[in-house]
Amino acid sequence: MFSQMRIRGVGVIHDAVLDLSPGLNVLTGETGAGKTMVVSGLGLLLGERADSGLVRTGADSAVVEGVVQLPADHPALHRADEAGAEHEDGELVIARTITAAGRSRAHVGGRTAPVGVLADLGRHLVAVHGQADQWRLKQGEAHREVLDDFGGPVLVGLRDRVAALHDEWRAARAEHERLVAESRERARETDSLTASLEEIEAVDPQPGEDVALRAEDERLAHADSLRFAAGRAVADLSGDEYAAEPAPNVRDLVGSARAALSQAATHDERLGALDARLDEVATLVTDVAAELTAYLEDVDLDPERLEYVQERRAALAALTRKYGETVDEVLAWSGAAAARLDALVTADDRVASLETRLEELTEALGSAASELTAARTAAARDFAARVSEELSHLAMGKAVVDVRVEQRIAEDGLPLPSGERVRIGRHGADEVEILLAANPGAAPRSVAKAASGGELSRVMLALEVVGASPGRPDGRAAPRPGTPPTFVFDEVDAGVGGRAAIDVGARLAALAEQAQVIVVTHLAQVAAFADRHLVVHKSDDGAITSSSVTVVEGDERLRELSRMMGGDPDSEAGLAHARDLLEQTAAVRGSRAGAA
Repeated sequence: MFSQMRIRGVGVIHDAVLDLSPGLNVLTGETGAGKTMVVSGLGLLLGERADSGLVRTGADSAVVEGVVQLPADHPALHRADEAGAEHEDGELVIARTITAAGRSRAHVGGRTAPVGVLADLGRHLVAVHGQADQWRLKQGEAHREVLDDFGGPVLVGLRDRVAALHDEWRAARAEHERLVAESRERARETDSLTASLEEIEAVDPQPGEDVALRAEDERLAHADSLRFAAGRAVADLSGDEYAAEPAPNVRDLVGSARAALSQAATHDERLGALDARLDEVATLVTDVAAELTAYLEDVDLDPERLEYVQERRAALAALTRKYGETVDEVLAWSGAAAARLDALVTADDRVASLETRLEELTEALGSAASELTAARTAAARDFAARVSEELSHLAMGKAVVDVRVEQRIAEDGLPLPSGERVRIGRHGADEVEILLAANPGAAPRSVAKAASGGELSRVMLALEVVGASPGRPDGRAAPRPGTPPTFVFDEVDAGVGGRAAIDVGARLAALAEQAQVIVVTHLAQVAAFADRHLVVHKSDDGAITSSSVTVVEGDERLRELSRMMGGDPDSEAGLAHARDLLEQTAAVRGSRAGAA
């Protein structure tokens, strides 16, 4: 609920603070005092289009601020959190500023935000009903939502089941259409992948094989030079036993050097250390010479092996040109291609499975949509009767409401159990429209067109009161999903007087039992039902100051009610009439409570 609003520089309002309460808040005042500007200011706060014409003459800007109290799980708080707003204990502050030049700024929870965020919050916070604010009546979906909410959990459960079946049917149909459309492409891809995998399988590459063969090819191709180099090194290290004349070699020279040091090394530690190192050199030379000899035995001249290696490398190169830079990449591509081929091969089986599932879903969806239509039709009769009854108490006694539920017939639609084909969406197969025949003999028309002026607000009041009490024959208000916490009615009592005005006030009070209601009225019969009565006073210069919007109680309220009834606010007769009115409204409220 809104706990407070502050309006500065809007129309004739200079600076006004409205302290609001739960239940029914009534705003009264003299003509031209600025009551309707309160509704206009609220509209700005809820993201309506900025109009610089609303900025008070002489003011630089118009500012509207609101303090809203909400439960922690309210969707408006979730939206505010998304916008980065700050709030504490469910208290959220929102604000809108419009400059005389037409620029607009919005703040949510102390943070600057797009005006669209205010509009999003407004959809969760307030339903405004006035002669120029009947947007809900002009939207076909809104008619269906009103009826579905009235239908209660059973109807909403059917609607949710239809939505779930429709989502599954739509997903299955999309997949089926995609698979069928891709059948030729799948065949081409299947042939291509099969040929590629057969080519790879014929070569049968092994992990790392290309690297190993490259090294072997290099060794076999240079076997002559490798053997010559190794043989020459062995001869230099240990001598050539087949040479005609033995040549000096490293092993003999190292042995000669050790012999030269062996006797003298015992006389000097330093020279002894060098002799030990020569011993290590001799051992290392012997080891290297042995390994080179073994290497010579391993390096063979094998032209046949060389030819095989080079042919194998050529076969692997043919694969790496097509499927990867290395054999390992070729093998990875082969694995992915095999998985893709398996998916393609099984796609036809998937098509057949989807066709079966689509038949099952189509039948289930048609049956569920038919059940939903039947539930809506039954709820529509009850809803229309209750709204018509409400209107009879709102100075529209001859008006008759009809709620029309019609299925969307279409030759290319989905079949129902009855054999008819209809278009079925997430919300079913129905078009719902609330119709109104304002006078006897008049053809029912869309309620937004058939009602005019103050009738629109009274129709909305009847819709809200009935919609707030789904399935309850006593008409008592009870919360329903999606109910905004605040309703605003402007000129709901236009053209109403006498006993009908009492009925209007009683209906507003009934709605206020489950939501905050703010009403701008000029009728004392409506104001007498208020849980909080606010009066807008007009100062001498036509401006409204913060002290000019006051909560009236006790004698002050009696004087305001007396003024509204056309009497002298200070006369005993006028005050007595005001007391009688308060007693009468209290009795009406008491009778409703007793009926509950």
